[in-house]
Amino acid sequence: MAKMKAAMAAVLVMEKEGVTNAFGVPGAAINPLYAALRERQSITHILARHVEGASHMAEGYTRAKAGNIGVCIGTSGPAGTDMITGLYSAIADSIPILCITGQAPRARLHKEDFQAVDIQSIAKPVTKMATTVLEPAQVPRVFQQAFHLMRSGRPGPVLIDLPFDVQMAEIEFDIDTYEPLPVYKPAASRKQVDKALDMLMAAEKPLIVAGGGIINADASDLLVEFAELTGVPVIPTLMGWGTIPDDHPLMAGMCGLQTSHRYGNATMLASDFVLGIGNRWANRHTGGIDTYTKGRTFVHVDIEPTQIGRVFEPQYGIVSDAKAALELFVQAARERKAAGKLKSFATWAARCAERKALMHRKTNYDNIPIKPQRVYQEMNAVFPRDTVYVSTIGLSQIAAAQFLNIYGPRQWINCGQAGPLGWTLPAALGVVAADPTRTVVGIAGDYDFQFLIEELAAGAQFKLPYVQVLVNNSYLGLIRQSQRGFEMDYCVQLAFDNQNVEDETLKGYGVDHQKVVEGLGCKSVRVTDPSKLQDALRQAQATAREFSVPVVVEVILEKVTNIAMGVEIDKINEFEDIDCRHPQGTEGLVAAGLLD
Repeated sequence: MAKMKAAMAAVLVMEKEGVTNAFGVPGAAINPLYAALRERQSITHILARHVEGASHMAEGYTRAKAGNIGVCIGTSGPAGTDMITGLYSAIADSIPILCITGQAPRARLHKEDFQAVDIQSIAKPVTKMATTVLEPAQVPRVFQQAFHLMRSGRPGPVLIDLPFDVQMAEIEFDIDTYEPLPVYKPAASRKQVDKALDMLMAAEKPLIVAGGGIINADASDLLVEFAELTGVPVIPTLMGWGTIPDDHPLMAGMCGLQTSHRYGNATMLASDFVLGIGNRWANRHTGGIDTYTKGRTFVHVDIEPTQIGRVFEPQYGIVSDAKAALELFVQAARERKAAGKLKSFATWAARCAERKALMHRKTNYDNIPIKPQRVYQEMNAVFPRDTVYVSTIGLSQIAAAQFLNIYGPRQWINCGQAGPLGWTLPAALGVVAADPTRTVVGIAGDYDFQFLIEELAAGAQFKLPYVQVLVNNSYLGLIRQSQRGFEMDYCVQLAFDNQNVEDETLKGYGVDHQKVVEGLGCKSVRVTDPSKLQDALRQAQATAREFSVPVVVEVILEKVTNIAMGVEIDKINEFEDIDCRHPQGTEGLVAAGLLD
């Protein structure tokens, strides 16, 4: 046993639990913890410019690599309230992050002390646990419980609030005998998997819907093996994008109202059976439930018991960690294949592949100002196969999901349910911090970019190189498009005549992002001609490597472009030209039964 301050015990537990990186902003109420961090020198700390930014960095760090748990740290009062958005984002997407806040001394908690707020009550709805530790001796065990909860069942965030005097108190603690608690994950039984496989074998046109739970469970290889054994095509959700490579013959496209492919929606509508694994039937994926479920049988596998039946009732549900379930699905499928008891879905899979080959949206525009579709076409051409893309929300994210190619798990890092503006930059920095050798590319519209733009300074200071693609239309583009239903274009224009801008091509685009970026210590290149996009992207990659800083590629877009979306998966308004590769166009697709 050893005597130590409770703050030191917290740091030692984090070390034992595998924490090597933290993101935060020090302050008076959390300084004892920072003193312990300084003494140990075992956890690398990145100083954010905003505590919300720190919480999103922690998210990006967790999402980047299996087993990671990002840690964000702030002082008392507004630091905690600023990190609530990061906690909401994390719990919505089942991402474990640990948020640590300082707090006023215990004796002053009820006296309206400076920056004393009941953060545990505020954070409880958006965490798996939120607690203010009132007894110093409990600190190491509260941290132990936090890591156990974050990793068990459906993953999610925890907030630990530490009063100043609790951090400073001396306690007895033996770190040498400390062991992390066993992680609990529910697992499917063989009987359940056999029943689900019987239902799948009774279908004629089955699909697998692969959700983000497969990525969280590090089970993408098992998913691909199961799909290949059975010959069943896969529809990844937005959070499950990358579970199967985009160019795999059984990758059938994404389904949904916005972040979807034409062929993915058409294939979903043609199916008669869906096996959902690690997904939550999000509304942007399903659209109206009647349209989505009509004529289809559903089996739902999810780690969270209350997720099954939450959106609609499946015909069969299995509570299981995705990896545990897929291990049994693969085992059962192998046995059935060896016994000659697997039905062939080759004809159906070929029809899905035919849709995928023929049903595309046009990207090869030469317009000036640049049309956004062209940007993603050139990104596919320039960036390597293992590129990690980071995005959050808006037309930039929706277009990215429609036009980019993703080839592996954790190569699409996206804030799915919460979608806070400003998320992209700090999350990308967190991804880079997890592995500075990877090619990381952020995708943001100008409003998302401006929300937490100051975090670029953290990228410059701590040498976190990545390429940030900024598509600038000087609009809140997605909200402008949604306002069409109200016949208005109101309070969504970011454009103004910047008196400091002399370049005529930028007149009326407002903020001079290049000057801001360079003032924050980063590099920037601006593109106004689509023929120069590839060179700019390559230059940005080289510059990021040379200077070890974020490099922003600002692309000046036409101000108004409507990106394909709709209110039902069978009623998507395409707006722009269709790159239909059938010799007889869309009529040929209909005649061939590809839009059945």
